[in-house]
Amino acid sequence: MPAIAAPPEQRVLLRNVSWETYERLLAEHVESVGTRFTYDGGFLEIMVVGFGHENPNRMLAKLAEIVAEEMALDLYPAGSTTFKRRDLAKGFEPDSCFYLNHAGQVRGKDELDLNSDPPPDLVIEVDITRSSLNRFPIFAAVGVPELWRYDGERVRMYNLHKGEYAEVDSSAGLPPLTSAQASLFLDQSRTQKSTEWLRRVREWVRANR
Repeated sequence: MPAIAAPPEQRVLLRNVSWETYERLLAEHVESVGTRFTYDGGFLEIMVVGFGHENPNRMLAKLAEIVAEEMALDLYPAGSTTFKRRDLAKGFEPDSCFYLNHAGQVRGKDELDLNSDPPPDLVIEVDITRSSLNRFPIFAAVGVPELWRYDGERVRMYNLHKGEYAEVDSSAGLPPLTSAQASLFLDQSRTQKSTEWLRRVREWVRANR
């Protein structure tokens, strides 16, 4: 019997979900590391991620960390922390996220609250099976300045400008990385040994800084 490939993501979209129900579900699934909740004005998307989703997420996060290290940039990871604003009726759990310009403001904290703390400076999103809920307005509403999105084929980078995201060729927070080079590195990570991949990424950053 031929093997059946597991989907990289499994999603369900619920409508007319109250904020109280959203928070209750978050509390009940606090230990579910492979589950992401996204809330937008009564719409709730629940996503369960598989290996085909988590692998590119981890590699892109590693890429961001290497670039920051080689460029001597302060990068503080926040992983898939739950970010929510009741006044905006929006909440999300990124695949990965980092603080750059605001790293010093959140370093050492045990909890983050978007009502008083800044949003992450960079959000990484893997969206291979195409989400039924558009996350861009959610990220924009809370003020995430930079977004990397992988759609299963390539990495696209976006900067927030006047409340909307515009696609750009290179990262504002982690120069000299471009969307094309990030896509290439992600492709190479599928076939190269981890030590070889890490070495090539570092060599590229050092040659282009």
